[in-house]
Order: sequence, then structure tokens, then C-alpha cells
Amino acid sequence: MHAMEPTAPAALAAMEKALPLVLALAVLVAPLANLPLFAQGLDSEQAIEAIIGSDVKTEEAAGADQAERIVGAIENTLANAERVRKAFSLDTLEIIFLPDDIATGPIGEAIAAHEEEIQTLRQSIEGSAMFYHAVDSRSILLRDIVAVEFDDANNVTIFVNGSEQ
Repeated sequence: MHAMEPTAPAALAAMEKALPLVLALAVLVAPLANLPLFAQGLDSEQAIEAIIGSDVKTEEAAGADQAERIVGAIENTLANAERVRKAFSLDTLEIIFLPDDIATGPIGEAIAAHEEEIQTLRQSIEGSAMFYHAVDSRSILLRDIVAVEFDDANNVTIFVNGSEQ
């Protein structure tokens, strides 16, 4: 005879008493499964603006004109990754698309030298609903993000490899 045998009927009785409560809760909770149908999508510009709470602008970089600025942002990637994690509101978010020929110049060298930090930045962006929705809504892949730059006026610029889709 096992020591567990006398408690089995007691456990069965407790489960029988709890079954109506569990079923009642299941009936009440089942309609909540359809709530994602009412969630705000990211297809409209108004939805994006509401989620981010700031203006989102996109433009193409002017090549060598901004190389020094972009290299500076890349060199400051770890500090900016921390700011991405802490940011909860922005006035303006600007996305600048970099030309395809940056791999051979100073920008490409800075990217190669700071690849681990850039990966940390990408993880920070992925973990921030505000930043992630800003880039995702414009079909930007995280792997294409090169740097982020904050200014003193609560504005941020995200530098992205490639051209605007």
C-alpha cells in the first residue's frame, strides 16, 4: 500500500468541486481571445504617429556631406543604445537612408569597427516599442540600422543602410 493512496480521493473531490468554477471562467475569458482584432494597426500614418507620439520624417543622405556626423553617431553607439532603452517620448524622429557605397569609406570602416555595439543598438531598438514601430512601419529591417543620433531638443535620427522603399 502506498502512502499516496489515501489522499487520491481527497484530491479528486477537490478537482470535482473546482471544475464548475474553471468552466465558468473559461466561458467568461473565451471572448477575450478575439481582442487583437480590435488592436490598432500600423498601416495608417495616423496610427504610427499616435504610437510614436512624434513626427517621423524620412530622407536620403547626401553622401560625403554627412559622413563625419554619421561616423560620430556610430562611435557613440553604446551611449545611444542606452538612450534608446530609456526614451519614452520624442518630438521628432528622422530616418536617414544611407547610399549603398558607404562600405568602402569612413562610414564603412566605423561600422566594421563598432559591429558589436551596433548589434546592441539594434537589440535596444527591438526592445523599444516606440523605436521598433517607427522602423518596422517603414519596412526597415533591424539589420540595416547603422546608428542613432540624439540631439538636445528631444529629436532623434536613425541612420539606415539602403534606400527608402
